[in-house]
Amino acid sequence: MLLGMNINNTHTLIGVFAGEKLLANWRLATDRLRTPDEYGLIVTNLLSMAGLDPKAVDGLIIASVVPPVTATFVEMCQRYFGREPMQVGPGTKTGLPIRYENPREVGADRVVNAVAGVKLYGPPLILVDLGTATTFCAISPQGEYLGGAIAPGLMIAAEALYTRTAKLPRIERTRPKTAIGRNTIASMQSGIVFGYAALVDGMVRRFAAEMGCKPKVIATGGLAWMMTDAETIDLVDPHLTLKGLRIIYEMNRESD
Repeated sequence: MLLGMNINNTHTLIGVFAGEKLLANWRLATDRLRTPDEYGLIVTNLLSMAGLDPKAVDGLIIASVVPPVTATFVEMCQRYFGREPMQVGPGTKTGLPIRYENPREVGADRVVNAVAGVKLYGPPLILVDLGTATTFCAISPQGEYLGGAIAPGLMIAAEALYTRTAKLPRIERTRPKTAIGRNTIASMQSGIVFGYAALVDGMVRRFAAEMGCKPKVIATGGLAWMMTDAETIDLVDPHLTLKGLRIIYEMNRESD
């Protein structure tokens, strides 16, 4: 079995594969204070609770944008699975030409998503990842990573309204019934949910115009389910990143 781990600023996404089949997946809080032992106990217990034997894990891969936590997970893999994990980074074979001015600036999660998008859906693509940040990635008809855009995530925006104003409350993550809110909470929910749907649609249309083609638009990330009102999204793949980790792992294992 392959254990894939994508470490982002707010959450760490973990999935276990048998071949191409995703057997189970979990989303953990990314905590810089947790020790390798704490993460080791969490991960092995999650596997056991899903009816999976931790000893059957014979492959590990990590993509991370949080270097301090990366070291914690590497040690956890060594200690609890007896293996050195593959890490997505410079030198990792991805088959993805990157046209960024400095390719090293592209986050590992964005690379992983792009690899999965090209492999599973084919270029041209626009990938929208709705997590701590809302990121947009453009993939050319030739399968090249052209670049993208980064905006504050939905919950960052919602939390800012709560912390930076005197009277606005912390709100529940839910879709309002109408765009015109008739109370404070509904008005905030409208601004966040419908406002971000409009942001996604506007950015996608700008990307498509600059790309000069009609790309397929794939949404992923922990908050992608809130974007049902975005008119430009063709489909939501909540496991795109995990699938990309599996594809990159197989690609690099074959090249060894």
